Amino acid sequence: MTYDNIYIEEEDHLATITIDRPNKLNALNKATIEELHQAFKELDEDKAIKVIIITGSGEKAFVAGADISEFAHFSVMEGGKLAAKGQELLFDFVANLSTPVIAAVNGFALGGGLELAMACHFRVASTNAKMGLPEVSLGVIPGYGGTQRLPQLVGKGRAMEMIMTAGMITAEKALQYGLVNYVVELGDLIPLCEKLAGKISNNSTVAILHAINAVNAGYSYDADGYAAEIEAFGACFGTNDFKEGTSAFLEKRKADFPGS
Repeated sequence: MTYDNIYIEEEDHLATITIDRPNKLNALNKATIEELHQAFKELDEDKAIKVIIITGSGEKAFVAGADISEFAHFSVMEGGKLAAKGQELLFDFVANLSTPVIAAVNGFALGGGLELAMACHFRVASTNAKMGLPEVSLGVIPGYGGTQRLPQLVGKGRAMEMIMTAGMITAEKALQYGLVNYVVELGDLIPLCEKLAGKISNNSTVAILHAINAVNAGYSYDADGYAAEIEAFGACFGTNDFKEGTSAFLEKRKADFPGS
């Protein structure tokens, strides 16, 4: 499939999605959200792909926010539908994807951009990255999961401050807050993400899927995280990956996981 606003590169078991709207600082419009949904869906269904990296084109922005021109004149009903559709198509979709997703934050990650990064399973930032949720300065609030995921990652007080001041924080501050896992020079950003992806790819894709589901259950209002962990732990015992992993350990060799 060809895309107008993103492009995909694949190598070995890794796919890298790059949002490519440089004239808009990679801002998310409806078309880009739909393209990202389709790309994530197709890559998740491709069993050869074990890790996905998402980043923005250029050196200035990961995603500088949502495309405000698309919704500036929306009604109450239209605004609600915009948030619901966006969460369904992209943000919740990424958070619950069975394939691990790493956000390579290479510059501004504001509004919907930070919300997209937070929906990924973890984040790596370049030293020039700036992050924030400036929506209240526009008379609105974060609508793509920002009011929920930011407190989960940085704590309620820090999240309240970031949201209410509409300010940006540096990459180093984001690292201090636990919002990102690593901060590196821009030229080292993708190589580090690729290195982490390589480590992930060596492990059981089936076990990783169960781990993602169990961790997410702990942050869900309608799920019991401990019960989800017990169920997922038990389910692993019925997989070929478990048989291969334990056999390889006992035989003192590297596991070759079949992915089932």
